[in-house]
Amino acid sequence: MIQQVSLNHGAVPYEYMIHKAKLDSLTAERFSSLKSFLREMMGSCPSEPFFEGPRSSKLKFSMGIEPRRVENHEVIHLARSGLEWNRFRTAHSNVQGFMLSHDHKTVAVEVPLWLSPFECDEGLQAKFRERFQEEGPLSGHIDVLRIEDGKIWIWDYKPKADKEKYATTQTYFYALMLSKRTGIPLDNFMCGYFDDKSCFVFKPDVKYLRERQLVIKQ
Repeated sequence: MIQQVSLNHGAVPYEYMIHKAKLDSLTAERFSSLKSFLREMMGSCPSEPFFEGPRSSKLKFSMGIEPRRVENHEVIHLARSGLEWNRFRTAHSNVQGFMLSHDHKTVAVEVPLWLSPFECDEGLQAKFRERFQEEGPLSGHIDVLRIEDGKIWIWDYKPKADKEKYATTQTYFYALMLSKRTGIPLDNFMCGYFDDKSCFVFKPDVKYLRERQLVIKQ
């Protein structure tokens, strides 16, 4: 049911995993391009975009997003159970592994993504470099990918989630990159970050890009 590959995209390998049965079931009526992309990355994920350019997890600027706090969300309970699982060495891996194995909405973890400056509209490539302050593509790995109520949910596990300043920026660009890689409009995505006590969610609206003068080619 679970397919796994180690991606050497940094000092420590990223353990990219998909749950094939859940992926097939939850993308049966919609999001076939998401399934195709996730399966393709199992065997032919490029390495080059991950060794040059900025990482989404390192972006330290605000997108002006105000997330909504959700009390008692199910991902909080999943995080608690994951932290007690003790299957892996790190809390991060235990939460991810538990959700992929036991949550019926989680389809993948450590999903690799990238976005080249050349995928921005012409004339805005310089703005891309100015904003990210590095040459090369933006890249990252989604902690947890879920499908729920007809939406693709991008989740990031953040210990001390209620103290986070830039998790909205990180997950926003994850949504943007996955939208670009799959061709699925941004309206179909939701973003959130969480730990075993707190959960915050928001809709990744394209208006946040316009306000920062970044437009991605369709």
